[in-house]
Amino acid sequence: MYSGKMVFSQLMDFLPRHEFNNCVQRYRGDYHAREFSCRDQFLAMAFAQLTYRESLRDIETCLNALQPKLYHAGFRGKVSRSTLSDTNKRRDWRIYADFAQVLIRRARALYAQDDFGLALKQTAYALDSTTIDLCLALFPWARFRRRKGAVKLHTLIDLRGNIPCFIRITHGKTADVTVLDHLPIEPGAFYMMDKGYIDFGRLYAFTRQMAFFVTRAKKNLDCYRRESRVVDKSTGLRSDQTIVLQGLKTSHLYPAPLRRVAYYDAEHDRRLVFLTNNFELSALTIAQLYRCRWRVELFFKWIKQNLRIKKFYGNSVNALKTQVWIAVSVYVLVAILRKKLKLDRSLTEILQILSVTPFEKTPIFQALSTSFVPNSETRCCNQLSLFDL
Repeated sequence: MYSGKMVFSQLMDFLPRHEFNNCVQRYRGDYHAREFSCRDQFLAMAFAQLTYRESLRDIETCLNALQPKLYHAGFRGKVSRSTLSDTNKRRDWRIYADFAQVLIRRARALYAQDDFGLALKQTAYALDSTTIDLCLALFPWARFRRRKGAVKLHTLIDLRGNIPCFIRITHGKTADVTVLDHLPIEPGAFYMMDKGYIDFGRLYAFTRQMAFFVTRAKKNLDCYRRESRVVDKSTGLRSDQTIVLQGLKTSHLYPAPLRRVAYYDAEHDRRLVFLTNNFELSALTIAQLYRCRWRVELFFKWIKQNLRIKKFYGNSVNALKTQVWIAVSVYVLVAILRKKLKLDRSLTEILQILSVTPFEKTPIFQALSTSFVPNSETRCCNQLSLFDL
């Protein structure tokens, strides 16, 4: 019989303790914290994410029911609804944002060699945002419509592993294009984004920093064609052109040539026109790269279905950001676990298993393995064999 650590404790062992302590010290998170530390807060919120808790009272009730096991799971302070509410409201959310970045760097290193469907040596990113609806009566600071509140989650994911590497939480009324002012631009990388991010002044920053973007062109684009290249129309391509902007303002904001690729999507019966500053890749590869942008949409759908980011345990800005960043940390932690243990299960399946086994004393690889090996010790010695072999 296994008598080692619980599954929850084994999972938390994948967290780099030293880096977490550095993040806490950077913002003095444990200053005057006598009983409930930042680690206790993180463990309680991670438990809530893993087990789909609905409220602070739900978290308190479930953890207190397991009181004899909490010390061995890593908890050192008493978990109460009022204490957790207060820490979510007052402790700096940047502690968990910085720690999430530590986990993200580790996850990206593990998934760096993964294939995302295209033979591309450079790093490829997909950028988009999603709106998280809020109750205006509970979140008056997030007024989005007359009777509706909302925040936006701007996310940049690495297509190798679908790891979120840049996240920015803003007011629901924030224009998507403004996030480009805060986006870290990596030379040589590709950035896929929809036409809501078209701002030629901001896009020219990618060209100046030797990075590439792929986006969709608007219908009223004012430009003239400088060159056309032959395309194979059987692949869906319709044109591959070099263009120069000629609008009075846009030509000043983006003085360099652009590449315009037209593609017919037979599956959805629509014509798509892409803009990019890359002239090396084939036109078909450009179209396929933009199709990969939908992975960020799938990421939003996944986290909304499998993590607690639609209902919040606190009403303040700090509590909301704390919960979102801990949810992101849990997502990346499960991705790290899946890669290090070389599991064949999907992230959804792993989360489902972890939700019902956090305080079981079972080797975590055995709990998550796709092959079930029955425990011979549990067999009844009085059970007769049907066949004598």
